[in-house]
Amino acid sequence: MNIFSNLLTVPAKSKPNPVKKKQHRGIEIKSEREIEIMRQSCKIVATVLKEISEIVKPGMTTADLDAYAEKRIREMGAIPSFKGYHGFPSSICACINNEVVHGIPSKKKVIRVGDVLKVDTGAYYQEFHGDSCITIGIVEVAPEAAKLIRVAQETMYKGIEQVKAGAYLLDIAGAIQDYAEANGFHIVEEFTGHGVGRNLHEEPSVFNCRTKNLPNVKLRAGMTLAIEPILNAGSRFTRILSDKWTAVTIDNSLSAQFEHTVLVTNTGYEILTDRSPIIC
Repeated sequence: MNIFSNLLTVPAKSKPNPVKKKQHRGIEIKSEREIEIMRQSCKIVATVLKEISEIVKPGMTTADLDAYAEKRIREMGAIPSFKGYHGFPSSICACINNEVVHGIPSKKKVIRVGDVLKVDTGAYYQEFHGDSCITIGIVEVAPEAAKLIRVAQETMYKGIEQVKAGAYLLDIAGAIQDYAEANGFHIVEEFTGHGVGRNLHEEPSVFNCRTKNLPNVKLRAGMTLAIEPILNAGSRFTRILSDKWTAVTIDNSLSAQFEHTVLVTNTGYEILTDRSPIIC
């Protein structure tokens, strides 16, 4: 997901998502049957994001994209994971330019040429979630924005390449941090990836930089992880707007994010939200 990090403060009056399951403790290892269901939930997410990337154009609003995403998720037999989650009102998170995560879609947010647009969504299918995020450059973006988008995607894959049974979370975090910083960008540290499955957010937290503040978990086959680095062109620091959800860069610099749900295997990984196969 772009994400609802475990580190985010949730509004006090939020209502529970009707599809949110009772929180399990510990890290879940999925069975073959559960993995197959997650392949389907993740394929739904991948299909929606691929379609959004193809239809989005200047003059549309982020509310238009939200309505499209909800319609398509439901047409494919799933429920939007985000809508109602801790009170979040929409089926996607939509962030433009300096908005980092958790942007609420709005009819007032018009998409324009040159924008850096982040779209994050999830689908709940047969009791399992899929979660993914893309960043889209609208028509023709400035060279520095194009580089940010490219490096953000490459950074995610550098992290994914570390995934296999027997590896550690710090292997992922280190690869992400090193690649982002080598290209002149900063990792947003207060938002993390996460386990995903019966719950939209499960253990473990999948951090994007080296830290001693979270457990360095050893990966096991059957884990399903949302790997989702966020890169800022300027300061790594963010602030939350008055809507209690939208995080923006503290210096108004651009931000980009990519996310995939990934299965840990004995020999490596499987990207469950790969956007190559789609549902027609």
